[in-house]
Amino acid sequence: MGFVHLHVHSEYSLLDGACRIKDLVARAKELGQTSVAVTDHGVMYGAVAFYKEATAAGIKPIIGCEVYVAARTRFDMDFELDSTRYHLILLCKNETGYKNLCYLVSASFTEGFYGKPRVDMELLRDHSDGLIALSACIFGEIPKLILENNYSQAKAKALEMQELFGDDGFYLELQNQGFSEQPEENAGLIRLHRETGIPLVVTNDAHYIDRSGAEVQDVLMCIQTGKTVDDVDRMRFESQELYLKSEDEMRELFPDHPEAYDNTCKIADMCNFDFDFSEHHLPEFKLPEGKTDAALYLKELCLAGFEKYYGTNDPDVQKQLFYELDMIDKMGFTDYFLIVADFIDYAKSQKIPVGPGRGSAAGSVVSYCLGITAVDPIKYHLYFERFLNPERISMPDIDIDFCERRRGEVIDYVKSKYGADRVAQIVTFNTLKAKNAVRSV
Repeated sequence: MGFVHLHVHSEYSLLDGACRIKDLVARAKELGQTSVAVTDHGVMYGAVAFYKEATAAGIKPIIGCEVYVAARTRFDMDFELDSTRYHLILLCKNETGYKNLCYLVSASFTEGFYGKPRVDMELLRDHSDGLIALSACIFGEIPKLILENNYSQAKAKALEMQELFGDDGFYLELQNQGFSEQPEENAGLIRLHRETGIPLVVTNDAHYIDRSGAEVQDVLMCIQTGKTVDDVDRMRFESQELYLKSEDEMRELFPDHPEAYDNTCKIADMCNFDFDFSEHHLPEFKLPEGKTDAALYLKELCLAGFEKYYGTNDPDVQKQLFYELDMIDKMGFTDYFLIVADFIDYAKSQKIPVGPGRGSAAGSVVSYCLGITAVDPIKYHLYFERFLNPERISMPDIDIDFCERRRGEVIDYVKSKYGADRVAQIVTFNTLKAKNAVRSV
């Protein structure tokens, strides 16, 4: 006995999923479930937050995504032929699978975006290692073919996916939330299972924590699509069953297929990926000709700045400078400071306006001497330990503002120096606080 939810949409399925990660993990634990997956639509925004919350609660996290698969290729963008896209659940078995899933999701945006981020069969063939695939809901390609009375093509696609992901890597997904198409869909999937041996698995496509969340999720979809709840012709789920159900509730849905429930546990046992937060992966700073030691070079730059800002006769401040340099070296952030100082120096040399620096970085004499910040921490009695603390090792957070119109030049400089594959821009999320939430609702 046992059951694991393998198809779940968190709050990071933006304006669609209504499962807050903290509540999701708490509910799974309350139900006595030892593992749970998050499979947001087309994105992996919530993967790290989900992993941390689940592991802290003693729940095994399964990292996944419900990707969109292009009808033809990810490069085809004809309205008549390519507006259709198919859902596919992908779950990470190991680190290889996680890297492949990251690649797939990234490529779906950079190469395949057309209404939604899309992968295609070529990408799946090249990046299927370490992944388990489930056939998804009624918007999956195989269920759609079944509902279009094209069983032979559905069977061919199922066999193709089995060959791609392996005997233990592809599952036909049974769901029953009361949608009118599901009896026909499930009958076709069970027939496929009997004829091909491809295993079954039961999921619930959870979009909210409990039944009461259906109304909230419906309003979210209205906000997403610009409709009101009274609009007749709008996207909606004609069901209040897409919640995180107990094992007993789930086993009532397909009592003739107990193996489909056992397979959820089998899949969970196969998925064993852990994030490693113990190590930082920073690019190596390219030292100028004749320089061989990054720590010594950083010290040289700081001493030059120290003389400029403090003169040559201030032993107390110099003591603070050497303390900070020692701490930066011991924590492994020497290259980081050199990199930041370098691109700020580049911006200034190109007359690109640079801000004075914000946040706790202003408490660092090293930052001030390097020209990263423009505020004297000694004059204003600022604390270095708010910025870097040996008792709590975390990445330094240096907030720098560049001219809005020319910041792209700084980004291009960093990409050209360190490689585009070592530079990333990060996402920020706007949240609906009380005022905006009320207005939107």
